[in-house]
Amino acid sequence: MSDWRTRLGALEAEPLGDGRELRHARSFGEKRRGLAGLTSLPPEVGLQIHRCRAVHTVGMRFALDLIWLDGDGRVVRIDRGVPRRRQRFCRRARSVIEVAAGEGDAFVAAAA
Repeated sequence: MSDWRTRLGALEAEPLGDGRELRHARSFGEKRRGLAGLTSLPPEVGLQIHRCRAVHTVGMRFALDLIWLDGDGRVVRIDRGVPRRRQRFCRRARSVIEVAAGEGDAFVAAAA
């Protein structure tokens, strides 16, 4: 599957500044779909996975920046350039935003 719209199109969309867009995965089914199997993700699109403290990049075809947020939506950590087949965990996080590698800082700035 190469088109991100097929995977994320039905998810709630939130426009951010700078033309960026955040899609929200809240239910188990929405979270399970994730980004695995996509060939790419546009630099202006991100996926926020709610109620999440750990992710894996098994099945990914591109590296990610992971923006970990606390319960109030504040950034607690950014993992940059996480390659395929890795796991990441953040105890303080309550959700994570997954974006294409190199886009994490721009997403944080757009959401401010």
